[in-house]
Amino acid sequence: MKKEFLLFFVLLTGCHAYQPHTSSMQPIINRQYQAIGHQPRIDTLVIHYTVADERRSLALLTGEHVSSHYLIARLPKPNAAQPEIYQLVPESQAAWHAGVSAWRGTNNLNKTSIGIELVNKGFTPGSQQAEGYCQSYPPQQITALIELATKIVKKYTIAPENIVGHSDIAPLRKFDPGPCFPWQQLAEHGLGAWPDPQRVNRLLAGRTPSQPVTNQILLPLLQHYGYTVGEHPSIAQQQQLIRAFQFHFQPENISGKGDRLTLARLQALFLQYPWQQWKEPQ
Repeated sequence: MKKEFLLFFVLLTGCHAYQPHTSSMQPIINRQYQAIGHQPRIDTLVIHYTVADERRSLALLTGEHVSSHYLIARLPKPNAAQPEIYQLVPESQAAWHAGVSAWRGTNNLNKTSIGIELVNKGFTPGSQQAEGYCQSYPPQQITALIELATKIVKKYTIAPENIVGHSDIAPLRKFDPGPCFPWQQLAEHGLGAWPDPQRVNRLLAGRTPSQPVTNQILLPLLQHYGYTVGEHPSIAQQQQLIRAFQFHFQPENISGKGDRLTLARLQALFLQYPWQQWKEPQ
């Protein structure tokens, strides 16, 4: 009886000791082949205005229908050096700030962008006699934006030409951040594209800057730079596309009617931030 018990004990402990180590069975990942068709998860920074005060902006951007990663207040609170910066959506998640949008071959920029909203009353289009009204941005608000945007751009290696406004990625629907937004100032801090003045002068080649340029010349270049307007746009849509470009790069003329300066600045951008091959005219 004792021998049988010892034999049973040996068999039992032996079976217990022989358990497969499944934790060591890790899948083997082969990273030898890399696809060409891909892009970074975050490659664009989109700037907006809220058309509302701070309280209303917070209510709108924390509701069910629209959101943004960040909201920057207009002015500092008492005893504060800078305006409040609210983070409303983690950068790892998509915010609903871009809507129907396209830029440089990418659609639905909610999935690939960071959105920053600025508390600002926005742009009010004018009549035939006036170009409209926009509210300026306080220096403290722009300083806060520059500091925040610098960190985001560095973190995600966002190219200058992919720092854009809502009107760039949805030119037929949106005006923000409007012609009062200081794009050139941001570019001077390494944030965003801006046409080099010397190159613009060379491209003007002595021509009068206000000399009209037809839509047929401007539209293909705008589309090659990255703007999207769709097939067979109406005259009004063509003008709105040109106006969106002017909001960003020619705020001294936001008529939607292109001139030699519009063309020269667009050509300069093409050379500085090429997306498709284009050569400077001789």
